[in-house]
Amino acid sequence: MVGYRANDNYDCLFKVVLIDDSCVEKSNLLSRFTKNEFNLKSKFTIGVEFTSHTLNIDSKMIKA
Repeated sequence: MVGYRANDNYDCLFKVVLIDDSCVEKSNLLSRFTKNEFNLKSKFTIGVEFTSHTLNIDSKMIKA
């Protein structure tokens, strides 16, 4: 169950799920968005990968 935590400092929260075939670079897309990195020699991701990124858009803190 997902709930609101009062100590988080953001105005909006987005949860994004990436689903596609294998070998289509979902992990690199996630890495580019969250860390501004892209690895052409990345290995397969086995299982699930979680990460988050906070943006400031129009003076609002957005967490994705």
